[in-house]
Amino acid sequence: MISIPRKGTPEYDRLVREHEACMKSMKGVAGCSVLMCKTPGDTTEISGGIHEDLLLNRVLLRMRTLPAKNKLVVICTKLEKEWRIGRLSGIRGVPPVFVDDRTFDDEQMVQHAIFLMRLDEMAETDGMPEHFHEGWKRRNDNWTAT
Repeated sequence: MISIPRKGTPEYDRLVREHEACMKSMKGVAGCSVLMCKTPGDTTEISGGIHEDLLLNRVLLRMRTLPAKNKLVVICTKLEKEWRIGRLSGIRGVPPVFVDDRTFDDEQMVQHAIFLMRLDEMAETDGMPEHFHEGWKRRNDNWTAT
């Protein structure tokens, strides 16, 4: 059980700093891993991030287990040059919609922006056991499985 830190608290500020530092150290690395590179862009030696910060690990796991409906995602608008933030409808076949007009020229910084938005959207009690479900096994998620 975890509680989600609220904006303005020392724990929130620490989480944001740790996530941002990890994202900056991963610049130039394909994908998105919340880890700290000893040398920016070089994943030969990694530390920090989700390996050492239990709260950051738990918050990210909670974010990743949320249903697709209304989830924030990265949308590449110009191949390897420009990214924007979109929101999923949760309905298969319905494309995501952009949440604002911001564009990012760095894939890691758009990931950090999404982290901040999702952290602010989550309720403080969002990490409690009653909020978890069986994920893809549910039958009310608009998939065609019967």
